[in-house]
Amino acid sequence: MTLHLTRTRVGVLVAGALLTAAAPTAYAALADTTAPMPVRGEPYTETRLLFGTERADGGPAVTDRQFTAFVDKEVTPDFPDGLTVQTGRGQWRDAGGRIQKERSYELTLLYPVERTAENDRRIEEIRRAYEKAFGQESVGRVDERVRADF
Repeated sequence: MTLHLTRTRVGVLVAGALLTAAAPTAYAALADTTAPMPVRGEPYTETRLLFGTERADGGPAVTDRQFTAFVDKEVTPDFPDGLTVQTGRGQWRDAGGRIQKERSYELTLLYPVERTAENDRRIEEIRRAYEKAFGQESVGRVDERVRADF
């Protein structure tokens, strides 16, 4: 019985040592930023618009129904190929220096790089329309170059 327990203990210790020695190598491989990344898809511009829902004048927050109607009227006609809307919670510092926390929407648009200049005007019109319709100080915008494949 003692011999069996000793073998078991040795086996556990060896397995533990092997795992301990291999762990840094495994983590290093995950963090390797020099590994070549496959190039897929075509060059696209990704624009993300960040819409708050609390009104600066203290009026009622923008509802899901109002936001959906806004997207249907102001966004879809200019971007009929598709878009993504996600809901979230956000915070930002307003013009008065106060931290505002609110429910928000993130709208993502992907379009070919060659359409970036023509879409810039359309996107700015969407931002201004939302600010005007819902009394917002601003609508955040993030643009990135990406590769996409559909």
